[in-house]
Amino acid sequence: MRPFVFINIASSVDGKISDETRRQIRISCEEDLKRVDRLRAESDAIMVGIGTVLADNPRLTVKSYELRRWRIEQGKPENPIRVVVDSKCRIPLNAEILNNDAKTIVAVSKVADRSRVEKLKERAEVVCFGESRVDLVALMNYLYEIGVRKVMVEGGATLNYGLLKEGLVDEIYVYYGNMIIGGAKAPTVVDGSSFSPPIELELISVEKLGRGVLTRWRVVSRRSSR
Repeated sequence: MRPFVFINIASSVDGKISDETRRQIRISCEEDLKRVDRLRAESDAIMVGIGTVLADNPRLTVKSYELRRWRIEQGKPENPIRVVVDSKCRIPLNAEILNNDAKTIVAVSKVADRSRVEKLKERAEVVCFGESRVDLVALMNYLYEIGVRKVMVEGGATLNYGLLKEGLVDEIYVYYGNMIIGGAKAPTVVDGSSFSPPIELELISVEKLGRGVLTRWRVVSRRSSR
């Protein structure tokens, strides 16, 4: 068994999530940021890859006081569990995602430096799955075992690729901002090798939101290397 998993991501019209420098670019409008906050509040865990942590240093908490209070009324902690996929344990010990606002789980692989892992255990729960890369299937199984039923994935492109490759994604939200970024080497919604045949999606909804367009997709065809 595994949780329900959905990807939420903001992209330029040409499918870029940043430029070649991988710096943070504001793509979402205020209306979309409120939507994202609501999705966070409705989730049991929020997952990101180490690239997102190093580039953006996010807190990954629910911003709205009302939504945090709603979670408490539902018998949940103020914020969802934060999950970082970090095969080599590169996460800085002063990263915002390691603060005390919520529980943080860092998933590493067996190649992670043991001394760094031991130091990290003072700030977060560390789990190890996989030889040289985090075994995402095993990680999702573990999250289900500890009570996580809904996982929101907030990037980046490498993690999105890995989850799609393993057939672990149920739905995808893409907010297209009113911009074109360009750049042959700029990161896209999904990096990695091409899927052949392509992964098939079914459009659930599309709507104008602020200055952009929000699309919601269901993953129809699943892939797995296993």
